[in-house]
Amino acid sequence: MTADSSSPRSNTLRRGLLILISLLVIVIMGQALVNSWNEPQVANRLELYQTDLLLQATEWQGETLPPEQVALLRQNLLGDDPLTTAQTSYSEVRADAQALLDEQPTGEGLAEDTPSPRLKVAYQQQAELLDLIDLRLGILQAVQGETAAAAASWQQVQNRNAQGSPLWQTAETLAHLWQDRSTSGDSTPLLQTNLSGWFRSRALAQLYEQTDQSAALRDLQTQEQQRAERTILKLAVVGSFPAIGGLLGVGVLLFVGIQRFVKGPTSLLARYRETPWETPWTGETIWQVLVAGFLFIGQVVVPLAVGSLGGVFGGMGIRGRATYALIYYLLMAAGTSAVLFFSIRPYRPLHKDWFSISLKGNWLLWGIGGYLAALPLMLTVSLVNQQLWQGQGGSNPLLQTVLEAQDPVALGIFFFTAAIAAPVFEEFLFRGFLLPSLTRYMSVGWAITLSSFVFAAAHLSLSEVLPLMVLGMVLGGMYTRSRNLLAPMLLHSAWNSVTMIGLFLLGSAA
Repeated sequence: MTADSSSPRSNTLRRGLLILISLLVIVIMGQALVNSWNEPQVANRLELYQTDLLLQATEWQGETLPPEQVALLRQNLLGDDPLTTAQTSYSEVRADAQALLDEQPTGEGLAEDTPSPRLKVAYQQQAELLDLIDLRLGILQAVQGETAAAAASWQQVQNRNAQGSPLWQTAETLAHLWQDRSTSGDSTPLLQTNLSGWFRSRALAQLYEQTDQSAALRDLQTQEQQRAERTILKLAVVGSFPAIGGLLGVGVLLFVGIQRFVKGPTSLLARYRETPWETPWTGETIWQVLVAGFLFIGQVVVPLAVGSLGGVFGGMGIRGRATYALIYYLLMAAGTSAVLFFSIRPYRPLHKDWFSISLKGNWLLWGIGGYLAALPLMLTVSLVNQQLWQGQGGSNPLLQTVLEAQDPVALGIFFFTAAIAAPVFEEFLFRGFLLPSLTRYMSVGWAITLSSFVFAAAHLSLSEVLPLMVLGMVLGGMYTRSRNLLAPMLLHSAWNSVTMIGLFLLGSAA
């Protein structure tokens, strides 16, 4: 596998094959990144889930608390006018979804500019999102007395769906309820199936009032109060954790910054700052592992090997999709690890600093401190990134799936994939192999930067490149200073774990 142990002829063939694989990978990755340009970010859906939590909490009365404390909590958590805020959020996300659908090629342009499968899924998701938004936006408008606007919103749902379909019937039922017109049959199952959270409660309350179902209305109001109390707690957690963590992170950044200024070369940030790894292999081995291993296997080999199983697992529901994602990831990790092992095997034994994993030392403090330090950096970068991309640029498709999954088994599988499998493999590859290997050709600082860029670009979403690059630089900085892979693995795991928990809390608003 190396120039030192192979004949010139085999080296030439291997390099030629590597060049062909590289060209194929460049085309595939380039196309994926370009296609992500017009894809929506999951941030739009996150905004709606946060809005739904806000609406469910509006029913909270806080009967066991003093009135002034209830007023203070409602002001801090819900704002002055949560209904107007929610309506604005839904209107903005609707405009983004409509803008993406307006760009969808139709007619003659469809043959010339056929969207990628990933973009097709994005178009379908935005079309479904548009129906969901118009149903809910109409309820928000109706509750605030804007019955004409509400009727127009529901009419758009009917215009986009076949007459008699569930969404068409739901829109018609809502229009009848707020126009004091009788509804056909028992509309309760229809509203329960096609609406969720606060919107379902408002529609059912309107139905029970119109049909004089006082007992059902009282039960609904009791359930609303119970959900509202749980939602207030969720809002407190979702809102306070980033703020508290961000403040602690600012403290960590100030501490290490001041220590660097005071102690200079003996400070934490100066440890191994200019100390490269002893790298016995050349850039050809680095390229071989990264391209022929990670990218080729992940983007070509594994999709061809298990792509046909996607439909089978997809038909098994959310658990099937979670299992498929895990199998896909494990196969990619195993294939890449095999290429890595055989590529560097001729150079063994390696220096003790390579792939260093030890329970000794301060890796736990490095991991926790690194996580806290990453919080304010990532929050700042995310705000800038959102302004740059305005909701476009794509995102990890698994985030949307996790957001909508409420099955404990599926969530457990997703959690294992994101919080254990991904941190172990990605830190082993990007921080354990790529970053140290690059120090043969550049300074440690530039090696951190370049390896972080590759780490970010490998996620194939333009909007994620900047924030993931910043996260990668924090991970790389921790590893170069601690020389223990457990530190970045812990940070990576903590980051993904908190993200998963946040998605679960937001998704549970349904």
